[in-house]
Amino acid sequence: MSNLYWGNTGSDVAKVQARLKAWGYYDGPVDGFFGVKTWLAVRKFQAYNGLAVTGIVDDDTKVALGFTTTAQDLAAYRATSSAGISDDVYLLAMLINGEARGEPYIGKVAVGAVVMNRVRDPRFPKTIPGVIFQPGAFSAVEDGQMWLPPTEESIKAAIDAVSGWDPTGGALYYYNAARVTNYWIFTRPILTQIGRHIFAR
Repeated sequence: MSNLYWGNTGSDVAKVQARLKAWGYYDGPVDGFFGVKTWLAVRKFQAYNGLAVTGIVDDDTKVALGFTTTAQDLAAYRATSSAGISDDVYLLAMLINGEARGEPYIGKVAVGAVVMNRVRDPRFPKTIPGVIFQPGAFSAVEDGQMWLPPTEESIKAAIDAVSGWDPTGGALYYYNAARVTNYWIFTRPILTQIGRHIFAR
């Protein structure tokens, strides 16, 4: 992870936002954009932890937040698979782990398949990070659950989903009926249920 400052965008910014949000320093969206709310949250975190209050996520701030260097991050990614996996696949595995922890293996693949179906649908962003970080798209991004280390099963499920396995039959949405807060989802045609998740088009 390189130094981050006002105006930066991307998954590294989202990681910082999610960590600051989970720890109570940030109350904005986890959207991957380093704007005024992120800048203020970084300054608040720095002040509380005795760091230079710059609003820049520098090396000392990254260490305090629990992030490693880019080289270490890449080594950790590659260690998850003997063949190595791409950052996008690892990111998808993190989402699967946050969204479908406790679901059967096929349910984990199904969550990954929804992301891949959205990538291919013109109504959604055209990249895996774009779909994952679309504001409000996934609760695990919003509440920070996505940033837990993914299990080997979640990584394998991500690889299967990227490779084309879609147990849902083309779903673009999924939900747990017991936890729905936006009732619009009930208007979507149901395709199947896997574990506790209902998959819809």
